[in-house]
Amino acid sequence: MVFVLVYNNNMSKKFFSDKQLKTLTAEEVIDKLQHENYSLLKTLGAEKLRKEMVPVGKICNAAIDYVLGTTGPKKDAASHSHNARKKLVKKLSKLTPGSYDGFPHDSKNGLVIGFNHPSLGEIARILMMKMDVMGDKPMLFPVNLPWYEALAPDYDRILKLGIIITPTITPATWHKMNLEKGTLLYDEGSRLKRDFRDLYTKLSHDTIKDGGVIFVAPSATRQATVFKTKDVYDKKEPIIPTMSVLALELYKDPEMNCDFLPMAVLPPEGYKRGLNFRKHYKLIPGELMTAKEIRKKYFKTKNPERLEGFDYDFHMKIAEKLPKKFWY
Repeated sequence: MVFVLVYNNNMSKKFFSDKQLKTLTAEEVIDKLQHENYSLLKTLGAEKLRKEMVPVGKICNAAIDYVLGTTGPKKDAASHSHNARKKLVKKLSKLTPGSYDGFPHDSKNGLVIGFNHPSLGEIARILMMKMDVMGDKPMLFPVNLPWYEALAPDYDRILKLGIIITPTITPATWHKMNLEKGTLLYDEGSRLKRDFRDLYTKLSHDTIKDGGVIFVAPSATRQATVFKTKDVYDKKEPIIPTMSVLALELYKDPEMNCDFLPMAVLPPEGYKRGLNFRKHYKLIPGELMTAKEIRKKYFKTKNPERLEGFDYDFHMKIAEKLPKKFWY
């Protein structure tokens, strides 16, 4: 397989002007990231974060070029997408191998799958698992802004593979930006961080309503362990409420049927933070948490502001499938 690396991340990225930062909606900013070679990271003074993900963007671009360009029939969009997904699974099984026995094939409900995130490598294995096991169900991936900007020029082609990506600005990325409070960059960056989150919420609702799958890393960053620290595991420090925030938003709709599935990622020995080509990962499903069970156990009032214990229990269901060294 030969990839030709032609990618517009090599072109000089454009800054957003002050006026654009003040007036553009989150959707309009995203459109410019996708189609007009703008960089929000560069504008916010975080060019280093953007450049770190450029190689990943090049690899993904080349892989998409190959899969879509060598698959037919191109005149039948549905068949072309279906066949491209099958080809991608076959190629990923060789380049980024992984095992994923026991995942649900025919869930009628929408599904949120939360996983520990030791590297970038599990992302390729997760995509392979979803396309192989769950077929044509729509799939939503919230993507940290540096990664999103690397993939944004390929957004429309990624969508053809049934993958919806949407940008987020994680707490770790926001901290690394080191923006000064009271400045235009801080204020508009804060607005977009919030608006990206609201857009993710809407897309999550739509995806689940369509019986789709959402993949999310509760840690909101790459880290070697399920729990951030032992103090978090021991309940001496608060846990990031990623899963409960999503559950609260989704279950605002009383007709929402959405189950939550913890997934343990066991990386290979000697893994690094990158893609770890040709090294074998294990994706291990934990105990399914059904919508009925979640509502009964964690929703103590009709409209709770938080779900006590849900995030911790979800993390534990991941940890229990892994060796202790990955717990905290």
